Amino acid sequence: MSAASCLLTEDQFLCSICLDVFTDPVTIPCGHNFCKTCITQHWDINVPCQCPNCKKVFFTRPELQVNTFISEMAAQFRQSAQQKASSSSSEQQVSKPGEVPCDDCTGTKLKALKSCLVCLVSYCETHLEPHLTKSGLKRHQLIDPVENLEDRMCTKHDKLLELFCKTDQMFVCMLCSISDHKTHDVVSLKDGYEGRKAELGQRDAEIQQMIQKRRLKIEEMKRSVELSKKDADREIAAGVQVFSALKESVERSQAELIDTIKEKQRETEKQAEGFIKELEQEISELEKRSSEVEQLSQSEDHLHLLQSFPSLNAAPPTKDWTGVSVPPPSYEETVVRAVNQLEETLSKQMKKLLELKRVQQYAVDVTLDPDTAHASLILSDDGKQVKHGDVRKKLPGNPLRFNSCVYVLANQSFSSGRFYYEVQVKEKTEWDLGVARESINRKGQITLSPQNGHWMIGLWNNNEYYGLADPPVRFSLKHQPEKVGVFVDYEEGLVSFYDVDAAALIYSFTGCCFTQKLYPFFCPGVNDGGENSAPLIISAVNHTE
Repeated sequence: MSAASCLLTEDQFLCSICLDVFTDPVTIPCGHNFCKTCITQHWDINVPCQCPNCKKVFFTRPELQVNTFISEMAAQFRQSAQQKASSSSSEQQVSKPGEVPCDDCTGTKLKALKSCLVCLVSYCETHLEPHLTKSGLKRHQLIDPVENLEDRMCTKHDKLLELFCKTDQMFVCMLCSISDHKTHDVVSLKDGYEGRKAELGQRDAEIQQMIQKRRLKIEEMKRSVELSKKDADREIAAGVQVFSALKESVERSQAELIDTIKEKQRETEKQAEGFIKELEQEISELEKRSSEVEQLSQSEDHLHLLQSFPSLNAAPPTKDWTGVSVPPPSYEETVVRAVNQLEETLSKQMKKLLELKRVQQYAVDVTLDPDTAHASLILSDDGKQVKHGDVRKKLPGNPLRFNSCVYVLANQSFSSGRFYYEVQVKEKTEWDLGVARESINRKGQITLSPQNGHWMIGLWNNNEYYGLADPPVRFSLKHQPEKVGVFVDYEEGLVSFYDVDAAALIYSFTGCCFTQKLYPFFCPGVNDGGENSAPLIISAVNHTE
């Protein structure tokens, strides 16, 4: 029987009324089988007696006897199904807090896989099987497991809430749609779902757009903060520079003030010492005369006293000290003068800083022109750096190229207005910088001078700075500049050079007459065995507002 039972299907042991495995199965005259309780209750309600399957009518209610054979087979099938369910349940997940449990599980509740909107029951994988295999149950609507399925029933008509009233924005059943909501805009849950899903998609797109805008705003704010930090760093550097100069001036003025006051004090002391010495001499003379007078007054020699009296009677010569004094010196003017010097120093420093800021607003982008570079010069790929190499490259002839002097021009030219650029000269022992007119000589030996179309300054021998006029003008700098700014006012005929870090003017050519295009001009100097190997670097200008 065991082998035979394995060949039987589940359908053969299910009552078509309760859709469950037979309990006390009975066979009616037409041959169909039902649970005894199910068919009895069915016939109690439906008269005359009729087979629920084949619809055959029995005018006399049949006497029901339990079919022991089918009962045994059903019991064996039920046991097998329970074992199978037990084995299956061990592999399934037990319902956890927050998860929907299976309503049909007894004892340990397994996690529900689906909920049936017709049965209003949630099923685990095992108890869901009939809904997936039985033709009558397959028509039931299954959804992802949800709790409180009774909330999906209309409380008024006890029908499934399967419609949505767009007018009242509420869920309704079929009877509601033809009664209370007859004239309203009522759609199926599916149509309402699709409509709202489309709205959600549109809203999500709007939200994503809002997110993107805010991300862009964040980036904008970050860039603003970065620019602010750069501005702050520049202002701090400028402030440190100004206050360092002020501090240096304060210390110098303080030292000068102390020296001046001390010098006045020394002069006062010296004057007082002179007076005191003179007074002490007079006191000494007077004490000597007093001793002589006392000695003479005690003499009993009448002749000697009379002879000496004339010379001792007169007081020794002394100075009239009545109007003589040593008044304390006045230091008020010294302090005022020192403070005025401080104010003047600060004013000059601020003027220098403001002047540099003024010319920096005319900053332009400058790159080196390789077609003009001497064959031994090495240019960076970005056209921002140049240095002298030990090897002279073989390059095609070019009338624009310098062939004897290690010079190079910029790609950019200017024939009006103002322009400014900065060049790093750090760690170099020789260099020349400035501007040159378009028609300058580029072949053979070249003398740099305004008469020949060059307005330049340079460093020679590591510590000698020159304005390359005719003749060259030598000038001294307190600090060796590491970055040089070049400013040109074409109409004004002005070429000025600045120590960027010190915000100080180095040298200016004034009264120039420009009639041609001007090109930024660079000379890094020869390598000099590695002593002058550092490149000239065209630097980005840190604009200040």
